[in-house]
Amino acid sequence: MDLRLKGKVVFIAGASRGIGLGMARAFAKEGAKLALTGRGEASLDAAQALLIGEGARKDDIITIAGDMTSSAVLAQALDATEEKLGPVHCAIANVGLGVAPLGFDVSDADWEADVKQNLLGGVYLAREALKRILARAPEDRVDANLILVSSIAGVDALGTPLTYSATKAAVNHTTKSLAKMVGKDNVRVNAIAPGNIIFKGGDWQARVDERPDAWGRWIKREVSLRRFGTVDEIADAALFLASPRASFITGEIMVVDGGQVR
Repeated sequence: MDLRLKGKVVFIAGASRGIGLGMARAFAKEGAKLALTGRGEASLDAAQALLIGEGARKDDIITIAGDMTSSAVLAQALDATEEKLGPVHCAIANVGLGVAPLGFDVSDADWEADVKQNLLGGVYLAREALKRILARAPEDRVDANLILVSSIAGVDALGTPLTYSATKAAVNHTTKSLAKMVGKDNVRVNAIAPGNIIFKGGDWQARVDERPDAWGRWIKREVSLRRFGTVDEIADAALFLASPRASFITGEIMVVDGGQVR
């Protein structure tokens, strides 16, 4: 299926590993131009080298290291992307991390850190990307869209840290609100809510390596498909949402969890 993404510019915040890297690889295979961003310069360079090794053109991929929860850094990164690659077609906010403990007795510092990481990074990227997209003539922003990466923890109460679930629920609400605001301008805004995604170096892989039998029983009990998801399955959802094939889809929280949320 031709998703008509060849030559389109895709900005991915959090692209050096896991879901973000999986998305980058998928978009590169479709012929998109990519801005890979994140905190670690070395890991971004490694991601760029991987994509080039898989057939991507060197001139079609740039890396930008920095704090992608900072509005100033995001603005500079988007400007650099458009200067080097062209107008951004799709901006993806793949930022999210939980540092707070379980329970209600969470410190102010942990709340503030998780709100910044899980919510404000995506909010700032959406704001800065939309400002640039809406400044274009209508014919120059056809099919432009945003994708925010949420979590099933923001869809239902699943026993995750309160800061994580609350901020991901806020991401979902932000997605729906933004979609209503900019729909009249023919810009789409959607979110992907992954379930339990396993990949080398990720949290789930570490847990399974430590207690394979216990987590094997848990996943079979909690998930209808009785397995973990993969980064490729989240990347495929992102490809579809970013493409004209999803031209009548906006304000959606696409749950990709193997049937865990009921």
